[in-house]
Amino acid sequence: MDTGSTTFLIICTSLVMLMTPGLAFFYGGLAGKRNILGIMMQTFVSLGITTILWIAIGYSLCFSGGEGGVIGNFDLAFLNGLTFMDMYDGAGGKYPTYIFVAYQMMFAIITPALITGAFVNRVTFKSYLIFLIFWQIFVYYPFVHMVWGGGLLAEWGVLDFAGGIVVHATAGFAALASVIYVGKRRDLKSPPNSIPLVAIGTGLLWFGWYGFNAGSALDVNNISTLAFLNTDVAASFAAITWLIIEWTHTGKPKFVGLLTGAVAGLATITPAAGFVPLWSAMLIGIAAGAVCYLAVMLKNRLGWDDALDVWGVHGIGGVLGTILLGVFAFDIGLMDGQFDFFGKQVGAVLGASVYAFLFTYIMLVVINYFVRVKVSDNDEDSGLDFSIHGEKAYDEGAL
Repeated sequence: MDTGSTTFLIICTSLVMLMTPGLAFFYGGLAGKRNILGIMMQTFVSLGITTILWIAIGYSLCFSGGEGGVIGNFDLAFLNGLTFMDMYDGAGGKYPTYIFVAYQMMFAIITPALITGAFVNRVTFKSYLIFLIFWQIFVYYPFVHMVWGGGLLAEWGVLDFAGGIVVHATAGFAALASVIYVGKRRDLKSPPNSIPLVAIGTGLLWFGWYGFNAGSALDVNNISTLAFLNTDVAASFAAITWLIIEWTHTGKPKFVGLLTGAVAGLATITPAAGFVPLWSAMLIGIAAGAVCYLAVMLKNRLGWDDALDVWGVHGIGGVLGTILLGVFAFDIGLMDGQFDFFGKQVGAVLGASVYAFLFTYIMLVVINYFVRVKVSDNDEDSGLDFSIHGEKAYDEGAL
């Protein structure tokens, strides 16, 4: 066992775990004051539900059998046959399989939680729990297997370093389907309750993203350091690009815009982080800040009530980053005259986005037959924190 590689993976796993609370703070700060706990609860509960599901069947369906196919098998259900002495053989057998299981589990935890920002204060908690389980089984697990588990897209030659297709495109377009299904909020003028909380969440996400991207090299090497630096560069260029565009457009430099731009850059560089040169990460960051900002403006013009811009930031960011990987990838990108790889990247990410959108919409329709998906008008007006959870984020008498 390589203790350096093992320690690296333990740290990266911990960083990715920290992204889920970071996301909760990010969304919690953006939500209205009567829906802070509701959105944070939907994020935090994934730490428990997804862990149980991942150990039971998730890891097996993603990484056991099914070579060249759409989904794996149940041979490793409940980690059957794996012990703490087993070594992972996908990166030279340098660290225990258990840490690979844990690292991939953290990705599974945060991916469906990303979707929640789109339908803040409009979805019942019971329906969300059902959604959380079945969305992973029928959307997340198949794409993990197809891209990272030796499945169909991997054999086709599609690349996704840390989740442009698997995480951001699928979650972003699932969020759009959710928004269209549940409809608009009754109160569209609900401002962020705590921008400092958004800043804390962004800081934790940015910090955790180093584990998300650099750790996806699955070893300590030149690729992990490249991914680390590309991640920071793209986020920084995207943040400043968003700031400048919004400042020009509105006449004021917005802090939330700067923070949102950083997250857009992080999402966009994710599929390409370890596959592209540093100079292209700068261009990817600029493109992320501009394109994701325009996507949010388009969303507003079309009247889609994606409350926290999950589609515009994560969905469009994931699609854009996957396509730009097809342009800038070392030796096989469009910049090197390789049209075949570029076409595969475009086809894969568009196919994943369409599937995630359609399946999510249909699944919500089916769930609604058994458990009401959208909250009542009274519950929405009073806020989900108290009407569903019976709690309040702040002691209003002390504020």
